[in-house]
Amino acid sequence: MSIRKFSALIIFLALLAACAPAVTPTTAPTTAPQAGAPATRAPLTPTSQGTLRIGVLPITDVVPFYIAAAQGYFKQQGLTVELVPVSSAAERDQLMATQQIDGELNDLVSTILFNAQTPKIKIVRVARTAFPNAAEYWILTNDKSVKTAQDLKGKDIAISQNSVIEYVTQRLLEKEGLADADIKTTNVPAIPTRFQLLMQGQVAAATLPDPLASLAILQGARIIVDDTKHPEYSMSVISFRTDLVAQRADDIKKFLAAYDQAINDIRAKPDQFRNILIQQSRVPDALKDKYQFPPFPDPSIPTPAQWDDVVKWAMDKKLIAAPVTYDSSVDSGFVK
Repeated sequence: MSIRKFSALIIFLALLAACAPAVTPTTAPTTAPQAGAPATRAPLTPTSQGTLRIGVLPITDVVPFYIAAAQGYFKQQGLTVELVPVSSAAERDQLMATQQIDGELNDLVSTILFNAQTPKIKIVRVARTAFPNAAEYWILTNDKSVKTAQDLKGKDIAISQNSVIEYVTQRLLEKEGLADADIKTTNVPAIPTRFQLLMQGQVAAATLPDPLASLAILQGARIIVDDTKHPEYSMSVISFRTDLVAQRADDIKKFLAAYDQAINDIRAKPDQFRNILIQQSRVPDALKDKYQFPPFPDPSIPTPAQWDDVVKWAMDKKLIAAPVTYDSSVDSGFVK
């Protein structure tokens, strides 16, 4: 790649990292903010019956929410749904901790950390997961000396610490024969920065989601391992505050009915909604003609075995002092 093109790409990535609105909570969050915490904006007011406010990251997993809104499926269910863009998991969790949002797209690691002291959110649905033919996370290298996972022993792998990215990285490399002591990571919470360090060769490898994983591969990065071999470790989920689950279950059911309509649209006519995929996933220009919808799973919830493995990982990492139970954090009542 020429210096001019690479400079233009870095400018694009900087804009990508900065373009979501910023939030500051009205009280302290349950988890420590990550590096690069957002600036302030006015607190959001609580919602009422028939209205739901959902925190959404700029990733492919949330595209069905936008399709459901664009197609009027939420309105058909009698709901007013506000999608609140957030730039990071830390920002999302701050909004949830202060009850400025009702639901969110998150993952098992963040749910366990959020519920470490007392149950505050409940998972109601799996949003995305890896499939045998469609990865969700990739461990990539741009280092010519790295050919296999064994070559990563003791070398820096860029991750987001204390997150699903770190969990998936460790589990995938363990499956490739590396011991915990062999795995050396460096904390790079911002996905665009992780991409940049990988492509500049400043780290031996990086764990990335799409669309930047696909961009890295397009520009020459090589796959060391991805979760198609072990899809049980990767998933995003839809979670709501526990008080909403208890008091407004009908609204959540209506929300998920509209969500399912959007999934059916993606499966039946993906080309009709490619613009939403490209816009809301922040797909870079170089990928726009190539990037396709990933498969979305049928209605399901995480299994107890999947939950228990993440709890064990969090305990081993000393991120939680005591196990968080499956029943306190996962609700099976919203899966048909």
